[in-house]
Amino acid sequence: MEMLPGKFGNNVRGGHLSMEVRLKNQDFSIVKFVPAAQIRRLWKGMIVFMFDISFYRGKRVLVTGHTGFKGAWLCAMLKEAGADVTGYALKPPTDPSLFMLSHMDERVRSTIGDIRDYDSLRAIFHEVRPEIVFHLAAQPIVRDSYKEPRYTFETNVMGTVNILECIRECECVKSFLNITTDKVYYNDERKVGFTEDMMLDGFDPYSNSKSCSELVTHSYKNSFFEDGRTAVSTARAGNVIGGGDFAVDRIIPDCIRAASRGKKIVVRNPHSIRPFQHVLEPLYVYLMIAEKQYEDIRFSGYYNVGPDDVDCVTTGTLTDIFCELWGEGQSWENQWDGGPHEAGFLKLNCDKLKRTFSWLPVWGIRTAVEKTVDWSKAVLSGEDAYEIMVKQMREYAQDAAKQK
Repeated sequence: MEMLPGKFGNNVRGGHLSMEVRLKNQDFSIVKFVPAAQIRRLWKGMIVFMFDISFYRGKRVLVTGHTGFKGAWLCAMLKEAGADVTGYALKPPTDPSLFMLSHMDERVRSTIGDIRDYDSLRAIFHEVRPEIVFHLAAQPIVRDSYKEPRYTFETNVMGTVNILECIRECECVKSFLNITTDKVYYNDERKVGFTEDMMLDGFDPYSNSKSCSELVTHSYKNSFFEDGRTAVSTARAGNVIGGGDFAVDRIIPDCIRAASRGKKIVVRNPHSIRPFQHVLEPLYVYLMIAEKQYEDIRFSGYYNVGPDDVDCVTTGTLTDIFCELWGEGQSWENQWDGGPHEAGFLKLNCDKLKRTFSWLPVWGIRTAVEKTVDWSKAVLSGEDAYEIMVKQMREYAQDAAKQK
């Protein structure tokens, strides 16, 4: 007997959280509701998703930024769900890259192009006619934005204009999700979590360009999509970690590079607080939002996506956890390099997401680092990157089921 993806919802008769479980046994299927309290007892060891990921089977999905770290993970999830995936992005931003290690170019329809090139992007829309669009293409590094502010704004602002203009012209798109960042908010370093109604005004060029991307999305939504033909949302995610991130000036990739070479890790600001989460956390939320608003436009909106408060930790604490889990006597040192301004405190209030979708984070910070270390050590020892990704997707889904 094989258990297929299910849905969480409210059991009208009892008012209790329940899950629609789809069972497939040879040539017949059964749909039944199972109280959440029974899920762990009944389905131990099986895969249960927080929502019906089989919704994506056969759907035409466009992912911009698919050659990046998050984009490659998202493509893998969509591919495993049976979606017809097309990616549009520049060449992988790092070497090595998760995109190449996982052979994603052989698994999805991949187009190398610049999000600033409207004509090329428009041609892809007319060729593929996507039903669902995830916009991840961006210049994503804060420090790089100080070096190349014009390029950052062109990519992150006009890139958003271009994708929304294509959606406006192409009536095939029913669901659009713009992925921005937790850094879109005006940050006066108050020790409170940002809520979705707070002012958008990021400090540095990267953060501010993402604030502008949000405003562009709001304007297009209000001006062109009020008729309901396309559901439009944004997701403001915290700092993500996970296997396959090779970017510079990110703490976990820096840790892995140093540890794999037997060197001490250098941490430039161990006291900064960030909402760290495993990459699968926001990606499952992105899939959930895009699905739900596809089915009911009332779910469209602006959502923070981050961990619980207990998992918003300092960079020093995160590095301590990494060193412990990596082992081999790994250690780190504080070495401030006098770089440009970066926020000292970032935390998201995700109550809206939790209320709207009955969502809860699955992996805490320790598990997130553990999975990242496991992936990295496995790949370094010669194991297949994509197979480890699929394995961890299954582990995440199993843990989600136990939690619910």
